[in-house]
Amino acid sequence: MSRPAIVFIGFMGAGKSTALAAAREAGLETTEIDELMEGEFGKPIREAFEEDGEEAFRAREAEVVGTLLDDADGGAIALGGGSVLSERVRKALARHTVVLLEIDAAGAWRRIEGTERPLATSEADVERLLAERLPLYEQLADAVIPMADEGVVARALPAIRALVELPAGIRLIWATSASGDYPAFVGPGLLEAVRESGWWPVSGNGFCVTDTNVAPCHQERLGRLDARFQVDPGEQAKTIGEVERVTEHMADVAMTRGDHVIALGGGVVGDLAGFCAHIYQRGVPVVQVPTTLVAQVDSAYGGKTGVDLPGFKNYVGAYHQPAAVLADTETLRTLPGPDMAAGFVEVIKTGLLAGGDLWEKVRAVDRLDYRELGDVIFGCARYKCAVVAADERDAGRRHVLNLGHTVGHAIEEVTGFGLIDGGGFRHGEAVGLGLLAALRLSGADELRAEVKKLLDDYELPVRLRAEAGPQDVVLSLQHDKKRTAAGVGFVLLSEPGKPETGQIVPNDEVLSAVEELYQ
Repeated sequence: MSRPAIVFIGFMGAGKSTALAAAREAGLETTEIDELMEGEFGKPIREAFEEDGEEAFRAREAEVVGTLLDDADGGAIALGGGSVLSERVRKALARHTVVLLEIDAAGAWRRIEGTERPLATSEADVERLLAERLPLYEQLADAVIPMADEGVVARALPAIRALVELPAGIRLIWATSASGDYPAFVGPGLLEAVRESGWWPVSGNGFCVTDTNVAPCHQERLGRLDARFQVDPGEQAKTIGEVERVTEHMADVAMTRGDHVIALGGGVVGDLAGFCAHIYQRGVPVVQVPTTLVAQVDSAYGGKTGVDLPGFKNYVGAYHQPAAVLADTETLRTLPGPDMAAGFVEVIKTGLLAGGDLWEKVRAVDRLDYRELGDVIFGCARYKCAVVAADERDAGRRHVLNLGHTVGHAIEEVTGFGLIDGGGFRHGEAVGLGLLAALRLSGADELRAEVKKLLDDYELPVRLRAEAGPQDVVLSLQHDKKRTAAGVGFVLLSEPGKPETGQIVPNDEVLSAVEELYQ
């Protein structure tokens, strides 16, 4: 049977020729469609468009590209920007590994301005064409590579080649940041596929940190582990004392700087294990293997690690980007229903921030079945990675991710940091209430009503029932770690896709929004 090829797609100027050069350097046979088409017409593409017309060009392109994809046996192929407009081509791409080279309209225009592109003679042309084609690119993509620089495909190629060997349905985001890049794989059956293939994203021995709930469900799915350490489940594990216990065990088993940590679990394990990886022998790699919905859509990506101080959430921590993220969506099948619902709040938050297609997908979710959430999880992870790429160290744009968390963290503090049996709230439940407060402060009453209904539909709290009163919640806001001399800056959102950060809100309005949660 013919082997699948790596097929690069994307808008004009995205860097498909550069990607092919990286593939050739890695020893792959390469084909560039634009060169084939010029050979077919016996003239440059610009002249073919002018003399024969776009319709004739597209018809011949569909035949040439479709045949090439049908006959391809491995290697790497770069399609023209408009090749995916053909249904024949889209069907032929199904057996291949399709890599979207991502670029925005402004970046594309900077690269192609002054070149002879028959369909893009102005920035307005670029914006229109990209808007038309982007849904097709995203629908077809098995991997998304933001074209941050000319070397990005060369760095991502080992992960892309690994993706070729993984089952259909597993997708790749190449996450970029100022301090380094890493692959994030998302999809069902990922852990079994990785174990069976023998592939692993980093070298050295693996030291697994997990919790006593997750270990019996998923630890064996990782295959052989050189050492393991279990913590108690829940926020109570995020302490300096637990950091000391974990790192002492690393030393006891003679873990070296050539080894790595595997964080198997939800956000608590990811934060704790990532922080231990950051400080152990001044830094070792960490592979995040998230097993909860909130971790798979948010906390596993972006490198924020840390623990709590008594009464102060996430006050001790560091940025430590993962070496890789392996988000197997099938691990969510073991997640209790209330935890799955609480994690969905992070999905709602991300959809609100992104707006557009992702928000529509979130609104369309009709049941929390892990088998039907793959596209939403991938979209949320991709959004989070894009935000981090723009602002790794939380100096500006990354603040948007705090939507709902300002009041949410205060609720967690006054109700016991996730001690459910003691009357506290799960993290997602608290953030859901925080979303309602933030949307009230934003004056987005209709959107607040829609979010409230979403929460209610999944039996999530829409009222705050606690011994602590509204004044206690507002007082707790003063402990928010992002508070400045000007006060606590809220993330407000007038409509999906349009967050505003650093908004100082009068105390009486904040109190009123919190009081409403008690009604």
